[in-house]
Amino acid sequence: MNKFYIFIMRAILGAVFAVILTRFFYPQVNPVYVAGLGIFMVGMAYALESWRKNKQTDK
Repeated sequence: MNKFYIFIMRAILGAVFAVILTRFFYPQVNPVYVAGLGIFMVGMAYALESWRKNKQTDK
């Protein structure tokens, strides 16, 4: 898969899970915080992928 398609999938999944999590735990939260959580989740996905790749090359 192309890296752009992977980014799109992660962005969509990050947005969906951010909405589900915030609506489940904090129903009255501001939509800006939902967007921030989505961005954080996508960023963490890339950070953990980078960490996993570096960990595999260290062996």
